[in-house]
Formats: sequence, structure tokens, C-alpha cells
Amino acid sequence: MRKKNNKQILNHYSAWKYVVLIVTVSIMLLSAIPTWYGENAAVQISAKGGAMPTPFEIQRVLKEKGIEAKTIEQQPTRTVVVVNSTKEQTNTKEALNSIIHNEDRLTLALEPAAPKWLLGLGFEPIKLGLDLRGGVQFLLDVDMKEVYKQHAQQLTDDLRSDFRKQDIRAARSEMTTNNQVIVRLPSEEANDKIRSYLRTQYPQWQAKNGEGNNLVLSMREDEQTNLRNLTVQQNLQTMRGRIEQLGITEASVQRQGENRIRIELPGVQDPAAAKNVIGATASLAFYAVKQEGTGSTMIIDDKDGRPVRVSRKPVLTGDHIIDARASMGEMGTPEVNITLDSAGGSMMSDFSRHNVGQPMATSFSEYTRNAKGQTVQTNKIISVATIQTQLGSRFRITGAGSLADAQQLALLLRAGSLTAPVTIVEERTIGPTLGAENIKNGFAALALGLGVTLVFMALWYRRLGWVANIALITNMIMLFGLLALIPGAVLTLPGIAGLVLTVGMAVDTNVLIFERIRDMVREGRSFAQAIDRGFSSAFGTIFDANFTTMITAVVLYSIGNGPIQGFALTLGLGLLTSMFTGIFTSRAIINLVWGRDSRRDVRV
Repeated sequence: MRKKNNKQILNHYSAWKYVVLIVTVSIMLLSAIPTWYGENAAVQISAKGGAMPTPFEIQRVLKEKGIEAKTIEQQPTRTVVVVNSTKEQTNTKEALNSIIHNEDRLTLALEPAAPKWLLGLGFEPIKLGLDLRGGVQFLLDVDMKEVYKQHAQQLTDDLRSDFRKQDIRAARSEMTTNNQVIVRLPSEEANDKIRSYLRTQYPQWQAKNGEGNNLVLSMREDEQTNLRNLTVQQNLQTMRGRIEQLGITEASVQRQGENRIRIELPGVQDPAAAKNVIGATASLAFYAVKQEGTGSTMIIDDKDGRPVRVSRKPVLTGDHIIDARASMGEMGTPEVNITLDSAGGSMMSDFSRHNVGQPMATSFSEYTRNAKGQTVQTNKIISVATIQTQLGSRFRITGAGSLADAQQLALLLRAGSLTAPVTIVEERTIGPTLGAENIKNGFAALALGLGVTLVFMALWYRRLGWVANIALITNMIMLFGLLALIPGAVLTLPGIAGLVLTVGMAVDTNVLIFERIRDMVREGRSFAQAIDRGFSSAFGTIFDANFTTMITAVVLYSIGNGPIQGFALTLGLGLLTSMFTGIFTSRAIINLVWGRDSRRDVRV
């Protein structure tokens, strides 16, 4: 009868663990390599808004200006022209503008310099933040006064309609300058009836007694907070859409405070185009043209200053526009071809079906900030056209101005209309030279810290020190690979500080393990037994220390913004990679080399 061998094999890893280790490190290495190649200065030509020039035509124009392009790559949505320097990048944009005739289609960019086969696998360089790459930062203020004003005006109009339906003839509603609504009642008996109606139909408004039989309606505090959050959030989404339309990648759009938005555009060296689009609040609305005395109306001047009386409530707003393209019409005038979503198409179809032969006005509105810092709305009628037939989800408008004006309007409409007007209250530009200097200094500090640490570990722990050094280098490879792989991860200058800190934390893991091994050898255990007990006893301490630090990293990332998030990101990822390499990688190497070493007089 064969006896079962229950003897535990010390320091043994299964083959699948080595396979996982090799595959993981290989993937992270491939992900990290494109970062070391850097990026090339380039000019992108967007395919939207006009015909795309051929590579031969682009090359001819550049040669005429004495510019030699590295590569010209034509893609379905864009053409990328890679040049030798940032100076040539600016000259290339000016040269290409002579054949594009639309500067909005040209974008200064940085393209990865890594081999195509590596990029084809889906690996890209680490995205750099504003402080490393250079670029522009905007701080925008969302004006909630206009939003509250619109809601108060909407309530005023709705109450007028409700009073007519309920046959309360003498009741009137008026909006005050502080966005409250005053309801003037005919008698005290109507007060209770109107109060009960308001509680059920408009619970977000609070009613208080005013002078005489009047009621004063004001929006509740919780409703104002909820409305502010929704408005800022929707404006954030709109801003992201606008930046996407500009072709700017790696942008950061975040809320700051109660009603401000911070936008960082790394790599943008010509902020004028971005500023014009991001800060603009242009939108369209379509109104029925009315005669005086025909319901609730208002007057909007046209481009020539002539008054046009329209319905106070628009038929359709720009929220329903999903696509807009500028072109030259049959009469040689610029026009914007508009596509509506299904809801907007239904509303336009219903209105036009019942109003064939009647005029419809197209209103263009935008918000600006005057010399006193106050937000001012400007409305103008850009066209008044007679509805010839029932309209659907596709139609065109004219009167936007020149072709460039029509293209600008189309871009804004595609990107979405802002829920509330925004104004740029702060603009900062960081040049690419300063960003390059930050990268040089930051990575010099990282290299110095890494070099000193490698020398110390090799001298102090001898043979095990070299294992720690291999694990430390592997840790850096994995950390750079993770930063390049994770969507939305951006490396900032404080992030480099997090990398330097990670070097110390990664070595600290090995130091704890090696000191435990030393203690076990002093107690008389063999080297193999000391290795097994050393890793086992140190794991709890290592896990507790890294877990508590990870809590701090998560909190910093959650409540921080910009540079703080950059530091928290590299700190958190560094904790994960240092745990993996310090415990798993180091153990795998030590198991192979000294896992069966039964000597008891080994110096660690």
C-alpha cells in the first residue's frame, strides 16, 4: 500500500502563474513602449465641412512654401500631416489654409511617433496633462439667473393659459425683476382655490401672501439646487460635444464649485478657435409670426433692425437639432441644412401642416458679457419664410450671413445648444516650451530617485537586492503601461511626483520581505524556509500599509480636481503595481533561484 506524501513543497509556483506573470508584463511593456517614442508635431484636416484635398495636392502646396512633410496620412474622417517641428507646424497650417479656405477645419495636434504596427495593436502613448504638454485652460461661469428667469417666464405664461381654461377672468400673473411671479387675484375666495391648484400642479413653487389678494410665487431652494445641478451637468455634456467637434483629444472638462466649469485643452497652441466655440452660446429657435393682439407675443428685431412680432413660445428650439451642415444654396447664398431628432421632427411636422401659407421666423440668440460683467442676451431674426408645404425632420434655413458664419453656426448647432449662458472668466495659456521643461525636470527627478534606489538595494541586500531591482524596473514598466491603457488617465506634473513616490513604496515592499527573511535566517532556519516564512509573515503588514494608503488615494481622486487627481491616480496605480511586482514578481524569481537552497549560513 502506497503512502500519501503530504509534505508541503516550499517556494513552488505552478506553471500557470509564470505564464500569467510573463503575459502581463509583456502586455504592459508593449503598452509603455509608444510613450518612449514621443510624439510628432502635426496638422489635422477635418473631413467635415468641405472636400478633402489629396495627399499630392497637400505635398505640392507645402513644397511651394519650403516645408517638407514627414508623412501625409488620409483617413475617413481626417487627414494628418506630420512635420518636423512645432515651428513648421504653424507654417503648415497657414499654407494649408490657402486650399482649405476654412480655418476651423485645421487643427494643430501631436501624433504618436511609435511604429504603425504597435499603434495598430491599440497601444498609444500616455496622455499628458496641460502642465506637461502645454495648451490652454478656460474657467467658465454658468449664469443661472437666465435659467431662473426662463422658468419664471414659463410659469407666468402657463398660469395665464390655466386661468383662461378655468374661467378665472380677473386673475393675472406677472413676472418681477427678481424672478418671482405675482398672481393678482380678484377676491379673497379665489386665494384658497389658486393655492390648492398651485400645490398640485406646480409643487416646485412656493406661494406666499402679498399685498391685498396677491400671491407671490418663488422657486423653492431645493428646486433651485436641483435645477442648478442639472443645468451645469447638461452644459458639461454640451462642452464635451463641442470639443469633440473641434477634433481636440485628451481634453478635461470638469465642474468646479457650484456653477463653474473648468476646461483644459492640452496641446492646443492656437486657442482662438477653441475659445470662439467653447465660449459661444449661439442657438436657434423657430417662432410663428403673429399679428398684434393675437395672444401672448413678443417683438424681436431682424438683422436690419425692423421689429418682427412672434409668439412668445417657440415652435421648436435648438435642443432638437442633431445635425447641421453649411453649404451654398441654389441661388448662391449660404444656407444651413438642419436635421431634427424624432421629437423635433414631429413638432415641426405638426406645426407646418396646420400653418401652410403662414410665415415662420428663425431666431438667432447669443449671450455676451458687458463692461459691467453682466450677462446680456442678444436676439435677432435671421429669416422670415412662408411655409410652402409640410416640413419634416430635414429642412434648410438662410440668412446666417457669409459662408464662414453659416459654418460657425452649423458647428455650434451640431455640438448642441447650452442650457444656460456661459462666459469665460479666466483664460490661461501654457506654452509647449514650458511643458517640455516640466517633462525634462520631472523625469530627471524620477531617474535620479530610481538610480539611487537601485544602487542602494544592490549594495545593501546583495543578491536579493538585484531581485528587488528587477521588480522595481518591472514596476515602472507596468505603471507606465497602465497609465497608457486606462481611458481618461492623464499624466500631470504632480503625477510624476506620484511616480517618484511609487519608487519608494515599491522598494519598501521588498525591504519588509527581505528583513523578515533575515530574521528567519538568524533564527537558524534554512534559506528556503526563511524565504517561505519571510514572504508569508510580511504579507499582512504590506497589505495593511498599502490598503490604508489606497484609501487616501481614492479620497484624493474623488474630491480633488486637476493636479490633485493626477497625483492620486499615479499613487493609486503605483500601489497596485508595487504589490504585484514586490510580492508576485520577486517571489517568482527567488523561487527559481533559491527556492530549494537548504543552506543556513547565507548572508542576506
